[in-house]
Amino acid sequence: MELGLEGKVAVVTGSSRGLGLASATALVREGVRVCVCARGRERLDKAVSGLRTIAGAEEVVVGVEADLSTVDGVTSVIDHAVDAFGGLDILVNNVGKAGGAGVVDTSDADWQAALDHTLYPAIRASRRAVPHLRKRGGGVIIMIASIWGRESGGRMTYNAVKAAEISLAKALAGQLAPDNIRVNSVAPGSISFPGGSWAKRQADDPEGMAAFIARELPFGRFGRADEVGDVVTFLASPRASWISGACITVDGCQSRSLF
Repeated sequence: MELGLEGKVAVVTGSSRGLGLASATALVREGVRVCVCARGRERLDKAVSGLRTIAGAEEVVVGVEADLSTVDGVTSVIDHAVDAFGGLDILVNNVGKAGGAGVVDTSDADWQAALDHTLYPAIRASRRAVPHLRKRGGGVIIMIASIWGRESGGRMTYNAVKAAEISLAKALAGQLAPDNIRVNSVAPGSISFPGGSWAKRQADDPEGMAAFIARELPFGRFGRADEVGDVVTFLASPRASWISGACITVDGCQSRSLF
C-alpha cells in the first residue's frame, strides 16, 4: 500500500532506540525526512547513521542532542527540524520515563520526574509544533502511550502519565480538527527490544519471563518494536485520514479492556 508520505517531515522524540527508533525507521522507509533526538550523543549518532543508511541519503535524517524534560530541549528539537527541512508535518511524542513504587514510597520527586520526562515533553512539543503544522495546512500528532494508560498495570506513576497522554491526545484531536490536524495515541503492550527493560528481564530471569509470557501474552511472545512503528507510520499517513481522537492498541491481545 502506498502511504503517501514521501517528502513529509517528522520529529520523533526519544528516538535513539526502541519504539522511537522503530517509528523513525518505518517513517524513513516511506520517504519521510526525520529529525530524531536523544540525551546521549553516542547512541544518537548510531541511530542517525543507521537511518541514513536505510534512506540512502544523509540529508534526510538529522539528530539533535537534547534533554526533553526541559523547555529549551523541546524547543531546540522542533526548531532544528523546521530549520533543517523547512517545515513540519508529523510529530511523534515518544519520550517517557516513570519510576517510584507504591503510594507511600513514591516521593513528590518521583512524581515530578514522571511528569517532566513524559507528559510535559508531549505538551510542550505539541504546543511548539502546532503553528508549523498549521502553516502546512494540517498534520499529525501521535502520542506513544501504553495499555497501562488504558487499564491498571505497571508502575503507578507510569499508569498516570500514560493515561494523561491518551486524554491529552483526545482533547487535542477535537481542538485541532478545524486546522486539519489529526491527533491519536498508540497503546503498546509488552514490547521487547535490545537494551529495553523486557530484554533485560528475560536475560536476568528467563524462567520467570517464560511464565509471564505463558500467562499474559496470548501469542506466546513479546511484541516487536517494528510492529508499533508500522502502526505509527500508518496513522501518520493520509491513508488514516479519518482516524483522529483514537487510541490504537498494539499488544497482541494482552490487555483486558473492552474499549
